Amino acid sequence: MEKALEVLVIGGNRYVGKRLIAQLLAAGHRVTVLNRGSSPPPAGVEHLVADRDDERSLTGALGSRAFDVVIDQVCYTPRQAALARRVFSGRTRRYVMTSTVEVYEYEDSPALVREEAVDPATVTVNLGLPWDDPAFLEANYGEGKRQAEAVLAAGGPAFPYTAVRVAHVLGGDDDFTGRLAHYAERMRTGEPIAVPVVNRPATYVHVEEMARFLAWAAGEDFTGPVNAASHGTLSTEELCEAVAAHVPGGRAVFRSVEVGEVSPFSFRRSYGMDNARAARLGFTFTDARQWLPRAVAETLVPRQAPGKGD
Repeated sequence: MEKALEVLVIGGNRYVGKRLIAQLLAAGHRVTVLNRGSSPPPAGVEHLVADRDDERSLTGALGSRAFDVVIDQVCYTPRQAALARRVFSGRTRRYVMTSTVEVYEYEDSPALVREEAVDPATVTVNLGLPWDDPAFLEANYGEGKRQAEAVLAAGGPAFPYTAVRVAHVLGGDDDFTGRLAHYAERMRTGEPIAVPVVNRPATYVHVEEMARFLAWAAGEDFTGPVNAASHGTLSTEELCEAVAAHVPGGRAVFRSVEVGEVSPFSFRRSYGMDNARAARLGFTFTDARQWLPRAVAETLVPRQAPGKGD
């Protein structure tokens, strides 16, 4: 980076967010975190307390502040995006939204999916849907992100933005999802792992690499959607093989199901992401198979408590 940036991170309390903040600080940027105040930010970070869903609360906390970059870690709905666009227009030269691979949930492509498969300019926005209902939002996660991207894109050149479409994230001893633990528990108990009859592989990214990508994107000037995924796809079988290495006598037993719920990281559709645009822009991803064993170990192997004198 040529100069220190004023960066606002919305959210950022855990997992990718806390690593992103560490990356930004290490690069010499001045970082402000905005959240509801549930936990304090790390040392060296300014803290603004506000409800990002309450426009008055948000504008009050910001005051006259402006930023080089805003990185929005917790924008899930078009309503949130619309409020953010109103509040941050004229306050930032760049808005970085963390989106998701799930914007491609209706794709089914044997080839890796490129960004143009979902053009935000063509997505219909419906602010009247019950976006405040947690059950509705959970069931329509991908749609919420698609419509949020569309709202930001509608800001045009006056509101430069990028939507970082994040692959499935693995790694870290603070992985709160429990998805790899799901596999490990079934191996311990001998329960079968439910998968679709035709089980498609997917693209993934290590949590540290994801934080590095977001920190890098903060200092760039490209706009529009960009896929963020490590090279290569991983199948459920490959994930389970890595998990089995940490389960004594571990062996995955799969049960194919035509309908109904399947295990995490099991997919009926193929919508792995093509990361060529990120590469053209200058970011180098690693290969998922190289970091997978480390990611699984980080998540499943408890840290040893330090002994006396350590």
